[in-house]
Amino acid sequence: MQFDFGLHSSLLLVFLAHLLVYSGLCLRRYLAERYASDFWLSLLLMLSFLYVCPWMLGFAGWYSGQPFRDILFYVPFQHLYLMGPVILFYVLSLLNPGFRFRRKFLVHFIPAGLYIGYCLAIAIYDKFILGDYYFLADGRDRDFDDWYQISGFISMIIYFVAALRFYLSYRRIVYNFLSNADSFSFSYIRNFLIAVLGTLVSWCIVALYGLFFRVDFIDSWWHFLSFSVFSYYVAIAGYSNAVRSRVFIERWTLRSTGRILLARGTYRLDSIPGKTSLLTGRQVSEVADTDMAAEGYPRWLEQINAIMESEKSYEDPELSLPQLAGRLQLSVPAVSRIINKGSGKNFNDFVNGYRVKAVMALLNAGAHKKSTILGLAYDCGFNSKTTFNRAFKKHTGYAPKEFIATL
Repeated sequence: MQFDFGLHSSLLLVFLAHLLVYSGLCLRRYLAERYASDFWLSLLLMLSFLYVCPWMLGFAGWYSGQPFRDILFYVPFQHLYLMGPVILFYVLSLLNPGFRFRRKFLVHFIPAGLYIGYCLAIAIYDKFILGDYYFLADGRDRDFDDWYQISGFISMIIYFVAALRFYLSYRRIVYNFLSNADSFSFSYIRNFLIAVLGTLVSWCIVALYGLFFRVDFIDSWWHFLSFSVFSYYVAIAGYSNAVRSRVFIERWTLRSTGRILLARGTYRLDSIPGKTSLLTGRQVSEVADTDMAAEGYPRWLEQINAIMESEKSYEDPELSLPQLAGRLQLSVPAVSRIINKGSGKNFNDFVNGYRVKAVMALLNAGAHKKSTILGLAYDCGFNSKTTFNRAFKKHTGYAPKEFIATL
């Protein structure tokens, strides 16, 4: 098989070989463990592999001889309409274990199916009906037509924005409902979205460069090299990412994140019917937002603070807003509004404030002389060193060791 090894073809080949391997590994893990995110990552890596193939094989000499030239001409390698939806569904499946691919989502793949049908029609007409080049008489690969490249990357931008919106909504949800939010923030997803943005920026740079200068194969090669590097990072980080979200989101749409469910129990963003509030003596359904506003959120917050301090609920490292609402026998939205409007903090910062105060009290009592600082942090409800250091610095302005030095 023809393959001219050179700097441009060989360097891309190294990355593509790894993408193919990681795609297979993700698929194997999906078949074994049935995590949907592994399937979407496997498909995304395969699409990335195919996207770079024409450029790598072009520098390897495939456009110069048959039958390799016709393979590159008639086989659609760059599935731009497909990459956008796959990126979105990968983010959805990774952040939301409750996500299930439904038949209605097939509409997102209609443009990709139409393009594949278009390429198939070209191949049938030229190779089997006419027996000569007609659609490809200009000697250009249809994958690189301007209309397809531009519309394909517009599609990718649209789905990237949708994935980014979901990620930001997810972060807001997690920090408003979980006291151990850092365990679910998925810094990998943030880095993944940055990598996708990097590929889009790279393409835009090449496109803008082409408006003023003639773009040759070497100029475009740099874009495909950067795309390969970003994809290689996604392959390694995505396959090694072991964190699985336990925050379930119901009835997701592009415009709304729907209701929230937590894996430790089914907690919905609605009232807890038939229960009486410990704070008001009235049924939960009767505690309206207007009543809270009239009576003052700070007064309600003082009562929540008293219960938090007496029960030391913050010592539970997995304390969630629905759990606190259940103890208070208030609705989840009610407790969320009291904390947000009364303290000006989200639930995560609110609970971590208690944990930091508890650690400070132990440090002031000299407990750090008998135990490690991290051990004290765990006793007070923190579940990781990184989260503890960040929260302590945020609430006190000092790192833990700096605070000890001031005692």
